[in-house]
Amino acid sequence: MAVPKYDEFYRDFLDALSDGRTITSREVRSIISSQRQMSEDDLTELLPSGRQTVFANRVSWSGFYLMKAGLVERPARGKYAITPEGLRVQKDTSIVLNNDYLMTYPSFVAFRRSENSADSPHTARQSTSLSDDRSDTPQDVIDAAFRQMESALADELMEEIMSYDPAFFERLVVQLLLGMGYGGPFDDAGIVTQRTGDGGIDGIIKEDKLGFRKIYIQAKRWDPAHTVGRPDIQRFSGALHDQGAACGLFITTARFSQGAKDTAQRQHIILVDGQRLTRLMIEYNIGVSVTQTYYVKRVDTDFFSEDEL
Repeated sequence: MAVPKYDEFYRDFLDALSDGRTITSREVRSIISSQRQMSEDDLTELLPSGRQTVFANRVSWSGFYLMKAGLVERPARGKYAITPEGLRVQKDTSIVLNNDYLMTYPSFVAFRRSENSADSPHTARQSTSLSDDRSDTPQDVIDAAFRQMESALADELMEEIMSYDPAFFERLVVQLLLGMGYGGPFDDAGIVTQRTGDGGIDGIIKEDKLGFRKIYIQAKRWDPAHTVGRPDIQRFSGALHDQGAACGLFITTARFSQGAKDTAQRQHIILVDGQRLTRLMIEYNIGVSVTQTYYVKRVDTDFFSEDEL
């Protein structure tokens, strides 16, 4: 039998977690493969990249989408558990558990909307339905798949970041800024300040060797659901004033309130929230690596012109 599509594994995934235990992704795959009595050929079939099996890839995507709908959670890296809502759905066998059903959850709808770029002509349609649409061109399909993969990668990055301590996050932020081209070509271009007595400054990027131009950074590894408010920005502004700095960067895994944004704009402070942080890490290859490259080619019309032949 062929390996089922990722959305066909939704109920299998919930069944594997139905006893309430927190189990690893490997255990989830083992339970599902046993339940479906999958053949060795199905379990060992590889993706075109040759780096992962089709089965493991599709089960992983199944868990990812269930998590976005709130039916599954990841209490630790590489481990899954069913939520109370997931258990309710798992017990109700009358529910047709597919992509359209997941779209009944606001969290999943919000995820789909954020997953699709704002300038995509298909954003509105894609945010309301995951059903196959034969009007999509192959380029549309590739673009949509690319956005889905980047969204999943951003989630994994945030999960990794949150598993480390705040000191690691401060080092990561300095490395990201250097990777983006800030700082000069010298050894101490990026500095993580001491843990005590830093006055609210967690890192400094030197734009020149003598340190005449500096970027002062506050890096806060806070719960992604936390909202950074106006008082946090005001305290950072005070720390910048003490340093005689005209501007600064506040970067966090959390999000910002409108009051925080307004205050930052007045105080010449740049804000980077968790969503933008992971996008920048992906763009500048911090904490990620390229696993496969695809070339999309077209006919070279110049080659086939009469003048060239």
